[in-house]
Amino acid sequence: MALIISDDCINCDVCEPECPNGAISQGDDIYVINPSLCTECVGHHDKPQCMEVCPVDCIDKDPDVVEDKDSLYKKYLKLTS
Repeated sequence: MALIISDDCINCDVCEPECPNGAISQGDDIYVINPSLCTECVGHHDKPQCMEVCPVDCIDKDPDVVEDKDSLYKKYLKLTS
């Protein structure tokens, strides 16, 4: 499952540099996560780093992009090959 940033985002810019896959970018109003690049940090870290640093806890699992840990790991391998 990819992650998603809610409208509670305050555009503080702490999540973007933490993403090892470059999945986070500035959107029109708030930061956004590209689900095709998001692996929830599987392969890089034990926990999603954007969630760890977000001061307003506005990042959660995206219910529209459901992936299990194996799928996330396969995506990680593809992105890093």
